[in-house]
Amino acid sequence: MMKLLLLLLSGAKLGQLLSSGGTMLISLVVYAFVYGWRYAAGFVALLFVHEMGHYLAARQRGLDVGLPTFIPFVGAWIELKEMPHDVETEAYVGLGGPLVGTVGALLCYFLARNHELNWLLAVAYSGFFLNLFNMIPLSPFDGGRITAVLSPRIWLLGVPVLIGLFFYRPSPMLILMAVMAAPQVLQALRHRADGDDAAYYQAAPAIKLEYGAYYIALLGFLAVMTHDVHEMLAAVRSTGAGV
Repeated sequence: MMKLLLLLLSGAKLGQLLSSGGTMLISLVVYAFVYGWRYAAGFVALLFVHEMGHYLAARQRGLDVGLPTFIPFVGAWIELKEMPHDVETEAYVGLGGPLVGTVGALLCYFLARNHELNWLLAVAYSGFFLNLFNMIPLSPFDGGRITAVLSPRIWLLGVPVLIGLFFYRPSPMLILMAVMAAPQVLQALRHRADGDDAAYYQAAPAIKLEYGAYYIALLGFLAVMTHDVHEMLAAVRSTGAGV
């Protein structure tokens, strides 16, 4: 009986691995048709690195978590089979993705500059931009999960950011994210320090200061790198070198 149980468990893990790898491969093929295989491989790799940041952070906190799932032109995510028990854990897991993802984009950036690989510079830009986009202080963005440790009311600051992005560059993806964020906006409006969820959102001032500093530092770094790499790519295009 024990051998059968172990066999079933190993089969379940193999199924998860095949499912994650399959969706990753599908995304790679779709992106390759649109952008070319080199950019597609780099972009999907950075998505994987970002999600593994969340995965490792969740595992460090003892949470049951599934492997990443990929959908072309939507992105990737990990399934938290066990939700965080407090807001600090939620912020820790939320920070893991953009932090590790930024390291991955930074590695691509240095490799691109050292070896004059313009296509890899474009990959680095995508990595910086996507991690910056994910820092919007509104759940379910990573920024919303990080800033929740300060107060869910901070999510209200993310609403005009999301609206502004939509008017600047309309996208069905932004509409989807707005629909997903709507319940969190209502939660932020109804949030009270002495409400039913007060215990979950309780955090020491030192913890709030720590995560606030992490958030601002990472947000600022990503903003600078996104802008600078965008300018570098514009210069490459102006010279006719191509990406």
